Amino acid sequence: MCGITGWISYRRDLTEHRHDLDAMTATMSCRGPDAAGLWLAPHAALGHRRLAVIDLPGGAQPMTVETPDGAVSMVYSGETYNFTELRAELRRAGQRFDTESDTEVVLRGYIVWGEKLVEHLNGMYAFAIWDTRTERLVMIRDRMGIKPFYYYETDDGVIFGSEPKAILANPTVAPVVGPDGLRELFSGAKTPGAAVWDGMREVRPGEIIVLDRGGLRRRTYWQLRSEPHTDSRGETVAHVRALLDDAVRRQLVADVPRCTLLSGGLDSSALTSLSQIQLAPRDEKVRSFAVDFPDQDKHFQAIDVAPTQDTPYVHAVAEHVGCDHQDIVLDGAALSAPEVRRAAVGARDLPIGIGDRDNSLYLLFAAVRRHSTVALSGESADEVFGGYPWFHDERRYAETFPWLAGRHSLVESSGQLSEDLRPLLGLREHIAESYRAAVAETPPLDGETGLDQRMRVVSHLHLTRMVQSLLDRKDRLSMAVGLEVRVPFCDHRLVQYVFNTPWSLKTFDGREKSLLRAATRDVLPDSVADRKKSGYPGTFDPAYVAAIQSQGADLLRSGHPAVELVSRERLVEATTGPSADLSQQQRMLLERTLDLGAWFDIHRPTVKI
Repeated sequence: MCGITGWISYRRDLTEHRHDLDAMTATMSCRGPDAAGLWLAPHAALGHRRLAVIDLPGGAQPMTVETPDGAVSMVYSGETYNFTELRAELRRAGQRFDTESDTEVVLRGYIVWGEKLVEHLNGMYAFAIWDTRTERLVMIRDRMGIKPFYYYETDDGVIFGSEPKAILANPTVAPVVGPDGLRELFSGAKTPGAAVWDGMREVRPGEIIVLDRGGLRRRTYWQLRSEPHTDSRGETVAHVRALLDDAVRRQLVADVPRCTLLSGGLDSSALTSLSQIQLAPRDEKVRSFAVDFPDQDKHFQAIDVAPTQDTPYVHAVAEHVGCDHQDIVLDGAALSAPEVRRAAVGARDLPIGIGDRDNSLYLLFAAVRRHSTVALSGESADEVFGGYPWFHDERRYAETFPWLAGRHSLVESSGQLSEDLRPLLGLREHIAESYRAAVAETPPLDGETGLDQRMRVVSHLHLTRMVQSLLDRKDRLSMAVGLEVRVPFCDHRLVQYVFNTPWSLKTFDGREKSLLRAATRDVLPDSVADRKKSGYPGTFDPAYVAAIQSQGADLLRSGHPAVELVSRERLVEATTGPSADLSQQQRMLLERTLDLGAWFDIHRPTVKI
């Protein structure tokens, strides 16, 4: 796993801009703590930071292959899980390899297949290839958008990077956020391809972008297809299990220590158990890690998406599987520390406003990284198999994104934005328009009606909108400490197959995630196999709540520019009442405001309204 960046300029001599590329690449040092490299040509400059996972001595980047017609250079972030098979195929096609890395497999695959390389890849990746033979840049992102990839068009080329901070480090790019960016930030409904920063975009999942002197051209090489599902229940369950077994087997390949992130839920428990099955023949034990908080049993409060505590289920899985398990216990003082919030906001380049859940995930990953370099996570199983509560109640029929149903947005419904900002952004209208566009993208299936038709739409919304935010969060917070997180449930073969199973099959036992439960029940304790969906936990430590209330009051008194974006009246109420009486919405406002404060301090953005 790595961090990539680059600059293409057809009217500059970029060999004179090494200092700028150094600065851009340095912002990616957290993503690649093991090595750094630059490659410069008159019109192309590539930068790379490496986290060595496969072929530790080899695989240095930027990587260049000389052909009879000229050089082809690449910067690559991610993992290609079928690289061993592809290397054998490319050798048969006449390619000779100098390393054992998957990076070289991808680069030589481009030399043989060109852009059709993408048809051969199974993995998570974001990479850019500069082809001196044609003086063109090819940017490619994986099918599900697991790895981030941003770009910024200029008047004579493009600037790109794994994260916005790499692009913002270029002296020609100003950190400006306009109304569209604020709508993206506050709406709770991510638009594929959009970024918060003015002029910046994302390479969309499953997209190829080609730049030459004629400009940018985009094309989609993969998207979800609607197809009839003809397998029986038994065949479907068996196929889901086979795909999971294969995905886990491939994603355990690494030359560094691996582990799983274990919550005690169905998803992570299944991955932990399947990982142990794969490792047992080698006499290896899977390592697992879970997050917990002091006195969580005393302070815990059940909510819709997290009705039960994790720890009893975590320990049940660890005992059942026989894994080498460790709880990472995080107290309120650690979670509320301003430097931790700054690190989490800096990792994401955005003030998301979920506070302790980002802070704790950052600290969890930092603790895990002391033992492992690669971790398997259950991310996206809820989107693939239909795990959220709103898949199963009246919210699935709402004429908006189901996770926003009844709320309109995370901030506007409770008046948390400033009175000046609310009418200018028109978040309700923005969300309604985004929803209509997302629904229109859902591929119909001939003859499908009723609930199955509606649930195809709901599934598509989650797999193309909600999952993007969650994958970005997981990548950015893990890579901020040099931890590579792999997500087997995002294997595109599994996603495509389950997307087309009828809703009646996905819920055949009358519960959420029926297919996953049936496919993995044999490797799980009954208590976990039957556990109701429970999301990533937050802390209910009163010390944490009191700390953020005090920090919010300090920010309010300081006249910080972040305060201008939120409702001053609501913030005063949130910072002056007893911390024990703080409502969930008041806590959300405090988290959002403190995140905004850290974001302003880090990026010094110019907000244009």
